[in-house]
Order: sequence, then C-alpha cells, then structure tokens
Amino acid sequence: MEVLFHEMELLSRSLHQAHRAAVQTELNAAGLGEVGHPMLVSILQSAEEDPEGQCQAQRELADLLHVSPAAIANSLKCLERDGYIRREPWQKDARRNRVILTGKGAAAVEGCRNVFCRVSARMMAGFSPEELAQLAQFQRRMLDNLTGPQPPQKGVI
Repeated sequence: MEVLFHEMELLSRSLHQAHRAAVQTELNAAGLGEVGHPMLVSILQSAEEDPEGQCQAQRELADLLHVSPAAIANSLKCLERDGYIRREPWQKDARRNRVILTGKGAAAVEGCRNVFCRVSARMMAGFSPEELAQLAQFQRRMLDNLTGPQPPQKGVI
C-alpha cells in the first residue's frame, strides 16, 4: 500500500507541474505571460459578487488566495503598474483599499479564462462524462480529506 501512496504522490506532483507548465505556455502564447492570472481571476470572481461594482479589498484577496498580505501588495503593485487594476480607498473604511479591474484587466481575465479552458480540455481529452464525474468525486474527497477535521493519529497523544 505504501508503494501505491508514493506513486500517487509522484503522479499528483507531476500532474500539478505539467498543468502549471501548460498554462504558462498558453499564457505566453496569448501575450499574457506577465499577468498574475490567479490574482485577476479572483478579482473578477469576487467582483461579480460585489454589488458596488468591480472591486475587492486587498485583505480579502490575500484570504482568497491563501497568501500573505505582503505578497498581495507586491502583486497588486505590478498589476497596477502594468495597467490591469487601479486601487482606491474604500469609502466605508479608508484604511482599506479597493482593487478595481481596468478594461485591460478585464480583457486579461477573459484571456486567462480561455487559457484555462483550453488547458483543461487538453488535460481531460479522451475521458467519458462518467469518468470525469468519478474523477471529480475522487478529487473532492481528497480535498475534503486534506481540509476537513484531522483524525486522531495512532500513537500520538
């Protein structure tokens, strides 16, 4: 069983690395290589839920992406410099900044989404709908196993 777990771990890592490389290659080909695409997709997704328009607080972005506020500040600085976003004080709390996609940023998000779709289609080619449903079920269970309550371990007090 341990050998199978080891093989699954290696496959998981290899799949993750191959997916990242395929996405980066597609982003580069689309002229979006310098865009922090996960950041932009998060901004877009949260903007759709924001009744005040296309904006998101920096602190909330850090939470969404599971990164430090300092990493978000760095990424936002680059995105702002390159014209993908603009920042402005939050009306309800001047200590917080709102992050707003520009037209260039919205176009980049759309381009990134197209890249993700192409890479996913390539990755899932040849799977039947039933196999894809089963794969999704297995992945949800693995995610639940990693993010849910931890079971007590043998020999650990």
